Order: sequence, then C-alpha cells, then structure tokens
Amino acid sequence: MRTFTISGNKQTPFLSWLAEGIKEEFLSKGYTFYSAPEENIKLVFHFIDPEKPRPYRRQAQATFVVSVMETSEKSENIHKSAYPYLIRSLANHLMYILHNEDGTTDIYFLTPEQGFYKLTYRKGEAETLFKRIYERLEPLAASQLVIDNDFYDDLPEELWNGDEITKSLSESGKKLDRMNLLPAPFPLEEYLTPRDMRHLKKLYGIGGLSYGNLSARRDKESFWMSASGINKANMKTVGEDFLLIKGYDSDKNAIKVSVPPNITPKRASVDAIEHWMIYKEHPEVGAIVHVHAWMDGVRATEINYPCGTIELAKTVAELVRNSEDPSRAIIGLKNHGLTITGTDLDDIFARIEGKIIPQVPMS
Repeated sequence: MRTFTISGNKQTPFLSWLAEGIKEEFLSKGYTFYSAPEENIKLVFHFIDPEKPRPYRRQAQATFVVSVMETSEKSENIHKSAYPYLIRSLANHLMYILHNEDGTTDIYFLTPEQGFYKLTYRKGEAETLFKRIYERLEPLAASQLVIDNDFYDDLPEELWNGDEITKSLSESGKKLDRMNLLPAPFPLEEYLTPRDMRHLKKLYGIGGLSYGNLSARRDKESFWMSASGINKANMKTVGEDFLLIKGYDSDKNAIKVSVPPNITPKRASVDAIEHWMIYKEHPEVGAIVHVHAWMDGVRATEINYPCGTIELAKTVAELVRNSEDPSRAIIGLKNHGLTITGTDLDDIFARIEGKIIPQVPMS
C-alpha cells in the first residue's frame, strides 16, 4: 500500500509549511495519509529536534523513515555535521535543512551508505521543490529490502577454517585498506542509546555499520562474501568475517547463509542480494568488489536506491548484463559508489588500481 504519515514536532513556520507541502504532493500522487501511525505504514516523514533527536519507532522493516531537521548553523563539512543525526534518529534518509543569508534554503539529503546531495529552494519555487522531493524519495520509499538471513549450520567441516578463496578475500580486504577505500566502521554505540541499539538489532539484526564489501565465487551455487559491520582489512574467521552465501529464498525474502556449527554468525552484507543476482546470471563472473569511490566514464544507475533492496540489485544486474563484458564490468551506483565484477579478485584490482577517485560525485 502507498501509505504515509508525518510525525514529530514541526518547530518553526518553515517546517510546518514544508510538512504541508510534502503532504499535498504525496496525496496528489495517489498516496494515502494516516494522521496516526499504522503498523505497516510505508513512508514516514519524521521531524526531529536537533537538541534531542529521537527516533521514530517503526514496527516493520518495510517502513521507510525520512528524518527532517532544520538549522542555521554553518559548517565546513555538512556531511560530517549531519550524518550523526541520521544515525541517532534511526532513519533511512535525512533531510538536513540549512537557511542561507541570501534568503535561499539548501536541503541536503543523506543516506546510511553516505550518499549526499542537495536541492536549493528559492521563494516562489515551491511547486518545483515539492515535485523534486517526491521524485527523489518516492522510488526509495517504495523499494523492497532484502536484509533477513536464514543461517544453516551445514558448512562442510573442511571449510570451517576457510580455503584459498577466503585467503584471497582477506588479502583483497588489505589491498582496499592500502588504497584508502575502507572508511572505518561507523561507531553506532557512540551515537545511540542502549535502548536504540536493542531496537536496531531487533528490527535489522545489525550492531555495526561499515562501508564496502567484496565476494568471490566458490562454485556454481555459492560464493564467499565479507560479513556486515566488520573491518574488511582484518578478515580472519569463517562465520564472522567470511560468510558462504548459498542462495536467496524468495518466499521468506531472506539470504541463505551456510555457517559452521556452534558459532554466533555475523549477518550477511546488505549487498548480498545484488552479488547473488550477478553470480546467478553470469557464470563467468568470479569476484565482485563494492567500494564507496568512483571512476570516470562509468555507466551508472539513475536512482540512488538503498543498499539491500531488490530494486538496486535488479538495476545493477541489468547494467552488468548490458555491459560490453559482464565478467569485467564497472557499474556506478548514483550518489554511492561502484560495483565491479571480475574473473577473480586479482583481475579487479589490476583494472582499478590508479584509476579510483575517492570522492563519489553527488547529484
């Protein structure tokens, strides 16, 4: 259902005006508004107090939360100033509103994947502003997450300590670190209360946030992949750092993971569904690396779908399919980074070394 609500305290006339404009735009596009939160609400615009940014207590993973806050404080690094509010409010997206001395207003949009772009509002351009907000956010809110895991303690004993492929993944993680392509995992515990951490783990099963991932095919049906929330520069343990992904259960909407017995496994990377689609369709693909960086001249997605969604996975898979050589494709993810396929990990690094641009262009 295309449903939405608006919550939180709209502390200024501008925020009240913004909330009303957003409401009218989404209603005009066929969304149904609920004045009180519903358990399965699809989209929430949650207005937060910068002094005490409290999260919206969503009841389901499918609820897409956009936190909204306003400030007049200038910052040399908007992303650094705003990103903690995204985390503290447990949001899928943050609208960070900054009023300028010239009368214009910049609205910065931030994502957990470190996507970052802005819209500028000038008086008299309200219709254009609300249309652009809708065009930016509606496809994301309508997307379907695939972040549940089904763990099977059936990993063959000869793989409990890894194999040559996990060794190559470990070495590749170190290479990414030497290339300065592994930002440190974001310290959630420094920004969230114990209660919010428990809520996050209950809803999404995660206790850490890290960026980028890498995988390598093991056989026709399975591949090794770096786990979620770990330091990719120091991968050692099967079931914690390396996970064997053996499929996707569409009925449960869950990634199937094979692990050793008697271990509490880490969760699979949210990008596992994307890697699974590529490996399934292209037997010649032997490895995939995802980094939050860029290269000139790459084909890119048109919409910055969230990581872990079917929509992003399908879009990337289509771009890989239509590339000149799917086994050696470099695909841009708008406002996000790169997904790179190769015949193996060495092939990928040989092609990208010296060509990577650390800063992802935002638009």
